[in-house]
Amino acid sequence: MRVLGAILGGGRSSRFGSDKALAVIDGRPMLEHVAERLRGQCDGLVVAGRDWPGLTRVDDRPEPGLGPLGGLAGALAHARDHGFDAVLTSSCDLPALPGDLLDMLGAPDALLQRQPTIALWSADHAEGLAAYLASGRSRSVRAWAETIKASTIAWGDGLANINTPEDLAEFSRSERPRSSR
Repeated sequence: MRVLGAILGGGRSSRFGSDKALAVIDGRPMLEHVAERLRGQCDGLVVAGRDWPGLTRVDDRPEPGLGPLGGLAGALAHARDHGFDAVLTSSCDLPALPGDLLDMLGAPDALLQRQPTIALWSADHAEGLAAYLASGRSRSVRAWAETIKASTIAWGDGLANINTPEDLAEFSRSERPRSSR
């Protein structure tokens, strides 16, 4: 199975107060930490909804401003068009992703219960998700996952999600494995 990694990076960062993908952790932007964690698990890597040095940008589909599902729709279309079977996703604010996400998720169409942007999706859903978004239905990742009967994996309690400057400060103080760079 060829897996495309996709960082969902086009959010507004409204709770953070500035572009959280640029927040520095151990001397590097947070998005770089996510890219490093995904790179080792995937056959290719893209970022959805923004430009980032060294990564291919995929635009949200069918238009910007649709949240994580718009980024996922763009990543699924890119995967389908470039011969990937599945897309492993993460938002840009999860800098300590486990190195065994593919094993944890198992087969495509599985997401983490507490972090639904961490998921493995079949590239076959590219057109279905675009149609779902065009219909005006809920833009919740969980709602769409229910529509396609995706599996929910009960894991992720201790996974740091950086939504506020306070979250970043707490994460920076925490004892955790450091980046390999």
